[in-house]
Amino acid sequence: MEMHDIPFEITDWEKIEPTEHKGERGLALWRTQQFANIRVRMVEYTPGYLADHWCSKGHILLCLEGELHTELQDGQTFILKPGMSYQVADNSEPHRSQTDVGAKLFIVD
Repeated sequence: MEMHDIPFEITDWEKIEPTEHKGERGLALWRTQQFANIRVRMVEYTPGYLADHWCSKGHILLCLEGELHTELQDGQTFILKPGMSYQVADNSEPHRSQTDVGAKLFIVD
């Protein structure tokens, strides 16, 4: 990945209006910044959230709060707690998110 045409900028995430994205269960709140071809998000999942789709988009994801369960389409499951991250390439391993207790994430894709 190369980053181009992105001037130095500070983001106050609390000032960015969240957008709601319904899951199969629960809700995801996204605060999003777009920098050229790179999307940067602060995402909060409500307790009981389950994604409504398998995602094939590549991400770098850092768990800030709560606990995130990530399931790969092949059945593997991984648990992220605060301070843990995962990285996955575009079109590599379809995955989906779930949380019982809620989670706050920082995601770059």
